[in-house]
Amino acid sequence: MSALAEALVDLDAVASNVRAITSVTGTSLMAVVKADGFGHGAVRVARAALRAGATWLGVTSVTEALALRDAGVTAPTMSWLHGPNDDFGTLIKSGVDIGVSTTTHLHAVADAVHLLGVPAMVQLKADTGLSRNGAAGDDWPELVAWARKYEREGGIRVRGVWSHLVDADLPGAPELSRQVATFEEALRIARSAGLEPDLVHLANSAAALSAPRTRFDLCRIGIALYGVDPFGATGPGEFGLHAAMTLRTSVINVKRVPAGTGVSYGPEHVTGAPTTLALLPLGYADGLPRAAGGRAEVWLGGRRCPIVGRIAMDQCVVDVGDLPVAIGDPVVVFGPAEGDQSPPTVVEWARWAGTNPHEILTGIGARVARDHLHGRARTS
Repeated sequence: MSALAEALVDLDAVASNVRAITSVTGTSLMAVVKADGFGHGAVRVARAALRAGATWLGVTSVTEALALRDAGVTAPTMSWLHGPNDDFGTLIKSGVDIGVSTTTHLHAVADAVHLLGVPAMVQLKADTGLSRNGAAGDDWPELVAWARKYEREGGIRVRGVWSHLVDADLPGAPELSRQVATFEEALRIARSAGLEPDLVHLANSAAALSAPRTRFDLCRIGIALYGVDPFGATGPGEFGLHAAMTLRTSVINVKRVPAGTGVSYGPEHVTGAPTTLALLPLGYADGLPRAAGGRAEVWLGGRRCPIVGRIAMDQCVVDVGDLPVAIGDPVVVFGPAEGDQSPPTVVEWARWAGTNPHEILTGIGARVARDHLHGRARTS
C-alpha cells in the first residue's frame, strides 16, 4: 500500500445492509451520508445505497448536500442543520429539501424563495423529547401556521414532518412510547392546520429495526447502513448487517526488549517479561482514540495482540510476545471477520474508548487513504 494506512470500504456490504434493513422495515429508506458517509465516502456510499433501493439521502449541511449534487447525485435529498444565514437559495435551486425547526429559519427560506422566484420544499421537525433541534411546545403550532401561510402563497411546500428519537437503541425504554405519542400529536396539529405532508418519518436505525410503530413512511438509516448493529452486536447479529469498513496498516518497526522496558509516554506501560514490540503508523490524529490505549487490540500475525502504552498522535505500539513479526507485516485494526480471522470490530473499539462506533468511524483521519471496492475487504 502506498499510504501508511488505509480504510477499505466494501460497497457491496453497504448495498447488502440496505436490502437487509428494507426486508425488516418494509418502508422506504433514507440513507444518511452526513460526515462524509460516516467516514466511508458520501458520494460512493450514496450511489451504492441508491442502487440497492434507498430512495432518499440525508445530510446536515449545505456543503454536504452540494457535494452530492456536484458529483451528479440527483436523488431526493434532505439537509437539516443550518444557520439562519445559510445559502438556502442554492439548496432550493439544487432541489434539496430543507429541514426546518424554527420560524427564523422558515422566514429565511421564504426570503430566498422570494428572491429566486423558485418554490422550496421543506420538512418541518418537531422536538419530541431530544431537546436539540426541532420545535416544541407553543413553537410547533406557530411554525406550522407560518408554514401553512407560505404554502397557501405558493412559495413553500411542506413535504415532510419528522423528529428524532432519544434512546431507541434501548429496547423497552419508556421514553420511546412518550416520543411516539408526542410525535403523533405534532402530526395531528400539522394536519389540522391544513398541511398534508407526503413523508412522515421518525425512526433511526435502531427504531427501524426494532420498533414498528416508529416506521411511518420512511426510515432514516445511519449507523446500520455501514454494517454496525445499533444494539451492540459485534458481528452480523440477528439483522444480517455486514461491516463496510476495514481499517488496516502495516508494521514499520520491530524490536525485542527485555523485562522492565517502558513503552511510549509516561511510561504507562512497562513490560513484565522479554517480548517483541511492533510499531504501527497510526495514532489519534488518524482516528485511534487515545482513551483506548491499554485496552485495544489489533489483528497481527494470525491473532489479536494488545496495544500497549499511550496511543500517540501518529503511532502506537503493539506487544506481539514471541510472534515472528517483521517490518511490513499486515495489521487489521478493525474490520469484519473473514474465514478463520477474527479482527477486532469497530464496536469493540468503541467500547475500549468509552464511546460509540459513530465516533470511531467518523474520526478516521484524512491521512488514512480510502479505497472503495466491491466484495468483502481482505483482511491480510
